[in-house]
Amino acid sequence: MEKNRCIVVDDEPAAHYVLVNYIERSADLELAAQCYNAFEALEYLRNNRVDLIFLDIDMPEITGMEFLKMLDNPPKTILTTAYSEYALESYDYGVIDYLLKPISFPRFFKAVQRFLSYTGSLIPQEEEPKTISIRMDGRLIEVKLAQIDFIQSFGNYVKIVTPAQTYLTASTTQQILKQVPASKFVRIHKSYIASINKVSKYEHGMVQINDMSLPVGITFRRELQERLGNR
Repeated sequence: MEKNRCIVVDDEPAAHYVLVNYIERSADLELAAQCYNAFEALEYLRNNRVDLIFLDIDMPEITGMEFLKMLDNPPKTILTTAYSEYALESYDYGVIDYLLKPISFPRFFKAVQRFLSYTGSLIPQEEEPKTISIRMDGRLIEVKLAQIDFIQSFGNYVKIVTPAQTYLTASTTQQILKQVPASKFVRIHKSYIASINKVSKYEHGMVQINDMSLPVGITFRRELQERLGNR
């Protein structure tokens, strides 16, 4: 089944970074374009099919709400903003959902599921992988996901740490994140991905996994707290 084409419309590069990362982890979505103002979005919509818009409300010149009013037949829309007072007004325009920044992945996932249920476009999910394939010392190795404690960026390499062994492979944490199931792994820092079920303690900005203490970046703390609460 064809994926749903979506665009991100937001004037803040940091918001694009978060949403693009989430979209890339969603099997049902395909990122079609990134627009940094309403004018770019209008031009793109004029010539391309779009199924879903992630739309920031608080943009200069033309706000998100003004942008929606300009469209005769707008695509389904998920609004994003840092200000909760817009929520009630936004639903008057038939949007699918409303996300309050900073946006966590669980909340993003819930909004996308609402969109998919509304449009009837859920793609049947394949069984989650049990292993990850990496190349080390010229050989292809299968590492069981259930054994992984955490993954660490290490220069031009990535360390995959298990209780029995540490694997070193030429890759990036972003590439590895695309290969592991989002339901079992969470980015906790720009340099670390943790197995959510291996986290035994989280306090003072650090997580405990076996005998290792790992730092949690400020931008990743909200998602981690939600994921730990949902275990």
